[in-house]
Amino acid sequence: MEKITYRDAGVDIEEGERVVRSIHELAKKTYRPEVLKGIGGFGALFSINTIKYRNPVLVSSTDGVGTKLKIAFDMDLHATIGIDLVGMGVNDIITHGAEPLFFLDYIATGRLTSIRTEEIVSGIVEGCNQAGCSLVGGETAEMPGFYRDGEYDLVGFAVGIVEKDRVVDGSGIRIGNSIIGLASSGLHSNGFSLARKVLFEKGGFSLSDKVEGLSKSLGEELLTPTKIYVRTLLNLLRDFDIKGIAHITGGGMVGNIPRVLPEGCKAVIEKGTWEIPPIFTLIRKVGNISEEEMFRTFNCGIGMVIILPEEEAEDALYRLKGMGEKAYLIGRVEARKDGEEGVVLL
Repeated sequence: MEKITYRDAGVDIEEGERVVRSIHELAKKTYRPEVLKGIGGFGALFSINTIKYRNPVLVSSTDGVGTKLKIAFDMDLHATIGIDLVGMGVNDIITHGAEPLFFLDYIATGRLTSIRTEEIVSGIVEGCNQAGCSLVGGETAEMPGFYRDGEYDLVGFAVGIVEKDRVVDGSGIRIGNSIIGLASSGLHSNGFSLARKVLFEKGGFSLSDKVEGLSKSLGEELLTPTKIYVRTLLNLLRDFDIKGIAHITGGGMVGNIPRVLPEGCKAVIEKGTWEIPPIFTLIRKVGNISEEEMFRTFNCGIGMVIILPEEEAEDALYRLKGMGEKAYLIGRVEARKDGEEGVVLL
């Protein structure tokens, strides 16, 4: 009788081991001194600096990249999608003032190939280096028959740390505070289901098209990596009284800013105070999308929002400019009446 192996069922253990070895070498480039044991064991070991942190609070987040992956599949370009994966996690935990410590990934596919996996992980490593955190572990799942050939899914897990009395949670926000917006690099990793429907189904565009107003092909524009704001915000948190930080992801400004506002406060955002990248204008025009829908779906050019005392806003903007950030004074905090929305766009 013929003997059947796991490889016959579509799972190549030897290739999986090659993948793990290659990931281990890439991950070591991200290791902080606190890493005691990273990739390769049953669990990663990471020590906490008890001199720097007396009363530490751990902050965690998990996220994926969503249907932006479809663009990577169709273009067969996978080197930057890992930056998006890291960005979605670390940009969430920095909103609480937490310094990212380590990151774990989950890569699931129908058939593992060391070349493609290394390409994906190289982006994760780049994202971790941008955020100053360590890639300490993860999981690669080979599931033949579950994914289409060449397709995969990504999930990331980020853990950070902050001193308890320095947690940023929005509770200190007061009426009269200023709102600063940090520019996004594009769509980041949200709204791609709508963007793809509008651009490819309704607009008839292809990924290779050169569209007026865009400096690169449409596909390259859509694959622009999520901007990681960690180092910028850690710098500001050292010297400014930051009251609240909102990561502008799915739900846009309208859905995310209210998450940090205390009861009785609303954010008044003045449209026209920042540059809206051409990709958003294109999507809105081709899809005949309302302004309200745009601001509820996309970041529309603002990837992170900072709320701080009015008297500190000018100095913070000066600091941000010195760090090479595009930042804008986009609004203020006002009293919220019963029945009013948490964000008002003027």
